[in-house]
This record gives sequence, structure tokens and C-alpha cells, in this order.
Amino acid sequence: MKRIVFLTGTRADFGKLKSLIEITSADESFEVHLFVTGMHLSKKYGSTVDEIIKCGYRNIYQYINQTTEETMDHTLARTVVAFSDYVKHINPDLIVVHGDRLEALAGAIVGAFNNILVAHIEGGEVSGTVDELTRHAISKLSHAHFVSNETARRRLIQMGERSESVHVIGSPDVDVMMSDSLPDLADVKRHYEIGFDDYAVLLFHPVTTEVELLDAQAKDLVNAVLESNLNYVVIYPNNDMGSSLIIHHYQRLLGNPRFRIFPSIRFEKFLVLLKNASFIVGNSSAGIREAPYYGLPTVNIGSRQSNRAGDNSNIIHCGCGRAEILEAIRMALALPHLPTLNPFGTGNSAELFFRAVTDDVFAKINRQKQFVDTAHTV
Repeated sequence: MKRIVFLTGTRADFGKLKSLIEITSADESFEVHLFVTGMHLSKKYGSTVDEIIKCGYRNIYQYINQTTEETMDHTLARTVVAFSDYVKHINPDLIVVHGDRLEALAGAIVGAFNNILVAHIEGGEVSGTVDELTRHAISKLSHAHFVSNETARRRLIQMGERSESVHVIGSPDVDVMMSDSLPDLADVKRHYEIGFDDYAVLLFHPVTTEVELLDAQAKDLVNAVLESNLNYVVIYPNNDMGSSLIIHHYQRLLGNPRFRIFPSIRFEKFLVLLKNASFIVGNSSAGIREAPYYGLPTVNIGSRQSNRAGDNSNIIHCGCGRAEILEAIRMALALPHLPTLNPFGTGNSAELFFRAVTDDVFAKINRQKQFVDTAHTV
């Protein structure tokens, strides 16, 4: 029996990992463990560990890693120490991490230094801010890569990864998006007490490399959505440095009947709200990756998703000023809701992941990585 530990620190990465957790948990040849940390254990962000527990997984370990948003490096250090102790206790065959968060970096560090195979989900992508640096660092510390498209695969090979260790599986959250078991919109709105019919989704995260600009950016964003006279479902940012500034400005929306503000929304229910929105505004990857599958217009603000969107006419890029955001909102309202082809898979990521990790060759991956010059790859 193979023992796998999935490391999750946010509502977003759990949404990406869920279909992979489900398919391995359902197979008797795997013993699946979850190391749950980060935002999941924060009351401020909705204690989303409760949603993981409701899924009924057997082996869930919880660890509070947070220090403050100004000391993300300390949080990383605490997570490395705790996860190192944890893996020495359960002795896993494989560690699975996702994306570009500090928790994923901690998992990759621990795996690399303890000769444990590390699988990285959705490496090889580009974006703005420090996230890209973190993502590439995780990739270099990982032994196997499960990427969303061929472009990401080529980037990892360019970074010296072995071509046979890079598997194109698409984005695992598309599995959930395309499932026929998403909840009903009326039930979701009733659960979250959303009383309006027409609405947009607002999801804006800090850009840690621009934190000195964030106070003005958040102020202009709130001014713009207030001036738009539209209804909004507002979701808290992630807990990166600067998040408290955004939340501070959101306080101006409290008590306004046109806004419903939530620390977090369960992933499946978030997808239903996204699918039925007029548009999404902010700088979340949801506007770049998920929204186009539903034909939903996106107002993408600032630099956080730089180089990630590609050529998509439903994505409107704008600066962080009030007037620019208002004009982009006006443009989004005029766009038709037409699903567009997206290079992030077709909803079978879990099957492709399972096929790879059950292949006899996978377990024999060399833990001693070496850089492969692109001249020697096919």
C-alpha cells in the first residue's frame, strides 16, 4: 500500500486537490493522509478546515502555522519544522503539493531533504508578484510534475526538468467544474443569505511586491464598486502580507444591501455563484482560469495575473484606479456570456493523475535530481 500525504493551506488549493484526494482515497492500494494548515485553521478566514472534515477523510492532521501577515518567512519556517516532524511520523511514499503558496514550498523542502518523492500540481506557470518565484522554487524541489497544459510542460523542461517526469493533466478544479453534482443556485443563495438576483463576484488579493501601493488600490477598488451601483458577492483575500488593508476597506461595505461579504465560500458553492454572476472583478486566478469556462467576463485588475491570461476577449485588463475599474466594469457588462476554449483541461485530471502515480515507473523516480540541458531533451 502506498501512503500519500496531500498538503493544503488554503481554500483555493484544496479545491484544486480535492478530485485527486477523492480518486486515491477510493482505491485500496493507497492510504491517504491530509496535512491541513494555513488559512484553513483561521477563524478570520472562515475556519475552512470544517469543510475538509465534512468530506469524511480518515486521516486529517491539523497544524496552526500562522504568525502574522508581515512575517510570512516565519510562517514558512514553522511549517517546515511541523511538516518535517509529521512526515517522520507517518513515513509517506509521496507528498503532493499545489501551486505557489508558502505551505507548498514547505512541503517540497521537507520532501527534498528527506528523500521523499514530491509531486507538484500546476507548476510551470507564469504570473505576477512573488508567487512566480515561489512556484518555480517548488518545481525545482519536486520530483514529479502534473501541469495544466503543454506550455507549462515546456517551461519546466526549459528549467532543466526531465521530460518523462512532467505529466499534462489539466487543472484539477475543472473536474469539479464539469461535474454534474454541483449544488443548486437557489440552495447556495439561501445558504449564504444572498437576496439579490443579479450580482458580480469581487475577489481581490494583495500583491506582496506592491504592498506600499495597496492601501490606495483597495480604496479605489471599493470606491469603484460603490459607484457602479451593482450588487456584489465579496470574498476576503488570501492571508498574504497586506490582506488586512483590503479587509479594512471592505468595512465600508458593511450594512450596504448591495454587498454580501464572506471570509470564505465552499469551493463547489463558489463555482455555482461564479457561473451565475454577471462578471468577476479583482485579481484572482479564478477570473483567468475558471471564469472563461463559464463564459463569464473578467475585470482583471493590476499585475497579479501578469502573463497568465493569454489571448481571451472575455478578460478585460485594467489598472488599479477608480476610473479605470469603472470603465472596465462597463465593458464587462456589455460582453456576451460565451464559454471560450481554455488550455486547462477537460475535466479528467484525476484520472490522468491516478494513471501516472499507479504506473510502476513512477515509484522508481530517482530522488537524486539532476539538471537536464534542453539540448538533450525531446
